[in-house]
Amino acid sequence: MSTAAPFAFLVHPRARVAEDLARIWRPLGRVPERLIDTAVRRLPLPPYAMSRVHLDDQPVGHVVLVPFGARHLLSEPHEGRARVGRAIDHAARLGAGVVGLGALTATVTAGGATLRGRTDVGVTNGNAYTAAIVEDQLLDLVADLSDRRVAVVGATGSVGTTLVRLLAAGGSVDSLLLVARGTAKLGALAAEVGGRVPTTTSTDLHDVRDCDAVVLLTASADALLGAEHLAPGARVLDATQPRNTSPDLAEARPDVTLVDGGVVEIPGMHLRGGDIGLPRGQAYACFAETFLLGLAGHVGHFSTGVPTLDHVAHVRGLARRFAAHGFAAAAPASFGRPLVGAR
Repeated sequence: MSTAAPFAFLVHPRARVAEDLARIWRPLGRVPERLIDTAVRRLPLPPYAMSRVHLDDQPVGHVVLVPFGARHLLSEPHEGRARVGRAIDHAARLGAGVVGLGALTATVTAGGATLRGRTDVGVTNGNAYTAAIVEDQLLDLVADLSDRRVAVVGATGSVGTTLVRLLAAGGSVDSLLLVARGTAKLGALAAEVGGRVPTTTSTDLHDVRDCDAVVLLTASADALLGAEHLAPGARVLDATQPRNTSPDLAEARPDVTLVDGGVVEIPGMHLRGGDIGLPRGQAYACFAETFLLGLAGHVGHFSTGVPTLDHVAHVRGLARRFAAHGFAAAAPASFGRPLVGAR
């Protein structure tokens, strides 16, 4: 622990701005959503160190709030990048050696690629460990199936591309359906992995109905996957933030197994200040990647853009090194609730 370097992790309000800001100061939860959404979008609010991260009794990092909502980041990416930059400046002043990009702060910076010129602090998008944890969760989810037909929605994104390469390298599924918006990137990725696993592509979300399992890795402020998209008994792993499924899906399709993706157990971790919407001792995998790099005293950038399989191997090695503190996939849950009878 003596070699640990302070880290910081960036977060932002998700789909409901008032609800997330209430995690920092409860009265904000009583402000009308439209009013607070407008204020966050229009006012030049400074970044805010909303909580201190502790491992057992030792302070190891900070959670820094980027005061811009999910829809704001997607609709105004130039302003979003500026606010992310100011948040990293703030993290550096707090003494962070490495800064992790949470949720859409990674999206608006091209997975951190636009930040590679920074030399004062290291940056990681957390996507190497996210891909690793999602792979672990997916393989557990389909372990009892005889035909493992898997759809990856958001396949050409940073996490999606890495996950597809992991699944192809491991030969752990029987076929892949890659779903994304851009046909050129889809075709290139399918050509890369198609020699190792039968692979098809689509730009139509309805095509996932032919698959046994669906992994969601898209960048959107809204729920995208509906009951009409899924096969009977389908298994869904939603590793998006903001999440792209809603509780209504679970109610409309009780035959579907819906699992929260990309969540990691770190039992000795706790936050002093605002929370990140997870139970004590749990973190998103992108957060956990930043945490691991901080514990290891990592210097410089790590995963920016699309992680390589070497990045994944390295961060998995760090997880094994610090396994005494957890750093493994959390027990299966759905919308934060333990999944009864999980496979």
